[in-house]
Amino acid sequence: MSADLVTIAGGAIVGLVLGIVGGGGSILAVPLLLYGVGMPSVHAAIGTSAVAVALNAAANLLMAAKRGLVKWRCGLVFAAAGMNGSLAGSHLALMMDGRKLLALFGGLMIMVGALMLAKKNAEGDPDVRLTFSSARHMVPWLVAVGMVVGVLAGFFGIGGGFLIVPGLMFASGMPIGFAVATSLVGVAAFGASTAFSYALAGAIDWRVMAFFLGGGLIGSVVGQGFAGRLILHKSAMQAVFAAFVIIVGGFIVHQAWATPV
Repeated sequence: MSADLVTIAGGAIVGLVLGIVGGGGSILAVPLLLYGVGMPSVHAAIGTSAVAVALNAAANLLMAAKRGLVKWRCGLVFAAAGMNGSLAGSHLALMMDGRKLLALFGGLMIMVGALMLAKKNAEGDPDVRLTFSSARHMVPWLVAVGMVVGVLAGFFGIGGGFLIVPGLMFASGMPIGFAVATSLVGVAAFGASTAFSYALAGAIDWRVMAFFLGGGLIGSVVGQGFAGRLILHKSAMQAVFAAFVIIVGGFIVHQAWATPV
């Protein structure tokens, strides 16, 4: 299989994951670009994936919005709080050794997945809204959690969806189905700010990004179809999402130390 076809297939997998669970796409994109496509460095893979994932997330966001699953006010406050943190985090990551960055990345995934498995309640309140009366107690949590997630998203060069989903559930009390859809606001925003930092550093392969994005758009359409069915099974969806994060995290930690990058 040619490198271009591998790139398209990898993008399709990322788009599928983004469509189904909102997060995890960029986490999978980095090892796919490194070990599948054969990109020369961790930083080049992170920068290239950040552009493709941000655009994929925007496409998924439009589809999720049409289905009425996006809590726009919560998502925008969360994303706005994290944008500056994302820029600062990406600047720090560009100065760090690639293998150490990947190992920390995988370890963070395992921790977040374990915390999600420990959280039994996936129901939440589907009618939660950010209004004038609810802002007093909701906005401080959205801003605080958004800033922390933004720093981590920028540092690890990811859209941050696998962090944004539990963050939104914790800060607002919304169910996982709505959190997955709303997280795409942050994924797109954090991915764009991270991509901006890497573009300035010249760490983006635009040709690879174009093929990756093309595959991702195909995967996104399929993923949104699955998401519409899975939203009826909230607890199972949360467990599968958490298991996915842990498995990919373990793979990345292993690869970070077993394979030269």
